[in-house]
Amino acid sequence: MVTLLNVEDARRLARRRLPRGLFEYLDRGTEDEVSVAGNRAGLDAIRLAPFALEDVSQRAQNTVLFGTPQPCPLVIAPTAVAGLMSYDGEVAMARAAKAHGIPFCVSTQSMTSIETIARDSGARLWFQLYVWKNRARTFALLDRAAGAGADTLVLTVDTAVSPKREYNQRNGFGIPLKPSVRAGIDVLCHPRWFADVFLRTLRTTGMPTYAHYPDEFRTALGRAVVGDEISLATDVSWKDVAALRAHWKGRLILKGILRASDATRAIAHGVDGIVVSNHGARNLDCAPHPAHILPAIVAAAGGRLTVLADSGVRRGSDIAKYLALGADGVLVGRAPLYGLAAAGTPGASRVIELLRAELDTTMALLGVTRLDQLPRTLQMEA
Repeated sequence: MVTLLNVEDARRLARRRLPRGLFEYLDRGTEDEVSVAGNRAGLDAIRLAPFALEDVSQRAQNTVLFGTPQPCPLVIAPTAVAGLMSYDGEVAMARAAKAHGIPFCVSTQSMTSIETIARDSGARLWFQLYVWKNRARTFALLDRAAGAGADTLVLTVDTAVSPKREYNQRNGFGIPLKPSVRAGIDVLCHPRWFADVFLRTLRTTGMPTYAHYPDEFRTALGRAVVGDEISLATDVSWKDVAALRAHWKGRLILKGILRASDATRAIAHGVDGIVVSNHGARNLDCAPHPAHILPAIVAAAGGRLTVLADSGVRRGSDIAKYLALGADGVLVGRAPLYGLAAAGTPGASRVIELLRAELDTTMALLGVTRLDQLPRTLQMEA
């Protein structure tokens, strides 16, 4: 495997190996991509002040999320079409998560079923949910996830409709996949991906499909979805949260919270945790960066639920900043996907290793030895 020294190394290698349409689907944002730049600027603007002459010889970044100990505060975020980044991509990513003792959140739009991911990886699995128009089919999907061993449900609440991503149209990339001369040339210019990922997938499991769709609605990604029952529901409300809370016996998390008032409503509905997130700048282009609203949300939560954060993480110091702002843990999505596209499980595992090592270095240079000391570094001493 090519040596990766940071996330950007993995990103550059992923860009070379993936067809342009697929890479830009992974890498870019929405509309004018103002929020993409805002995510980076929001994290870059945060300053952490170190404590001098502190003994940092014994550092630890272990934590407990939802009652479960883990060696670092990371969770692999749910991402669609990870199965196209590398052969058997979802299983490969889950194996990387297991190697680091952190959860892997399986997407509703995964190309590998949660049952297969559980069997082939042995990872601790969460399950991300997009609510379908047919609620009965949605609940049946939840029963599948629970039966496969998922103990945590992550309801995405910030995607009422599909966002406007013009580069997908220009690249001819979308679901359903639409063959075109431009897309064909793009794929042929990346023969390694075509042979190692696409053709290998065709030989073993056939044309990729959304594995969690009911059999009668499941189609290859080159064809439109048959039927409206499993389309994205646009009428999802707090009533659905109450229904999910009554149906789902495990932990319930809402992903995409950007208002303190919504955090308090989540508490009232018996939610166990929230993810303060702008969907990695992939949905609403004028959404605030999570760092801007995180302290207010943490204050509103008042320790009554677990607060996670994501969006824009590229360095271990970014993780430290989210934790310093009050997050209990951090989800990472694009960063390990770059590693997955670059070198499969070893690449994804290497990116997680890099983030953990950079977090450790940041803690040492800040003069802290535990994660719960990081909030103190936000305050400048006179």
